[in-house]
Amino acid sequence: MTNMKTFGRTLFIPAMLMLGACCCEKDVVVAPVPPPPPPAAPAPVVAPISDIYFDFDRSELTPSAQSQMKTNAAWLAANADRKAIVEGHCDERGTAEYNMALGERRAASAKDYLVRLGVEAARLQTVSFGSERPIDPGHNEDAWSKNRRVHFEIQ
Repeated sequence: MTNMKTFGRTLFIPAMLMLGACCCEKDVVVAPVPPPPPPAAPAPVVAPISDIYFDFDRSELTPSAQSQMKTNAAWLAANADRKAIVEGHCDERGTAEYNMALGERRAASAKDYLVRLGVEAARLQTVSFGSERPIDPGHNEDAWSKNRRVHFEIQ
């Protein structure tokens, strides 16, 4: 009989708990779904850095080169952690020594303009390749005009 009492008590307590839980008229509250994370801030829209081109035997920036340099300066300002190598290039006409000097003047002209536009000089390094690295291997004015350039190598 004591086993029956123990068995009854063992069943009585859980039965009462279940009955109490079932008879409770409280509404079940569901936690709200958290809002989605805010969208990431859009990156500034600035055109990438592009080469600039020069007239024959000149190192002065043309108006179109100055316009492109403003775009290049804006890109460098938006990417302040990046540095650039300013490469001066020439067409194949002229001696190797002359073209190296002309390429250096072109690179220096581009760098100086960027510095005037607010780019730190320490972020810019110049190098001249003269006519050693033509972008167009042709031997006509169309090819030469593409090779008279300053190229920006971003680091």
